[in-house]
Amino acid sequence: AMAAQGKTTMYLSAGDKAVGVIAVADTLKENSRESVAQLRAMGLEVVMLTGDNAQTAQAIAKQLGVYNVEAEVLPADKVEVVRRLQSQGKVVAMVGDGINDAPALVQADVGMSMGAGTDVAMESADITLMRSDVASVIGAINLSRATIRTIKQNLFWAFVYNILLIPVAAGVLYPVFGAMGGVPDGLGFFFGEQGFLNPVLAALAMAFSSVTVVTNSLRLRRATF
Repeated sequence: AMAAQGKTTMYLSAGDKAVGVIAVADTLKENSRESVAQLRAMGLEVVMLTGDNAQTAQAIAKQLGVYNVEAEVLPADKVEVVRRLQSQGKVVAMVGDGINDAPALVQADVGMSMGAGTDVAMESADITLMRSDVASVIGAINLSRATIRTIKQNLFWAFVYNILLIPVAAGVLYPVFGAMGGVPDGLGFFFGEQGFLNPVLAALAMAFSSVTVVTNSLRLRRATF
């Protein structure tokens, strides 16, 4: 009954006579169930890997809302579970805090170690979370997604910017202005007499491109997750 409640039992004896039972259990953080629900809402599959016995693991998983449980697994078994998921074409992020988690953290595509975990776990992981709760995992994922989104934005604008302005700077409009009989008076400052972009403006345009990319990237400093 105690194991079904997620508790591990220890028996006390005096000689050959049982005199008592002690039940111990890890307490769940208040936001753990909500955090698991948020991960599922993000389209992520949550798997619990634990060395605890199956009955205790199932009880904890039920409280968390986790439906995929791998219990009574050794460190090598955790690695095999990660490999199995990867063989199914899944990108695996492993979250752990102990020495037993280190091999799986290395095998995973992304290893996340809790800040209060062992040094071995933190050295094996790609990311060290400052807080030891599942909510920090969500923050790390959101930050990584925002970073990738920013990188794509920067690449898009850099390519568009250069695709448009490099030909202009190289004189692609020269034949056009030649057919028109010269550069119109109103555009003389921009294209001179021959139709080539003013070098000063070209330099400013390149600087503006860099400033745009840096400014867009700095928005991540104000991001909160």
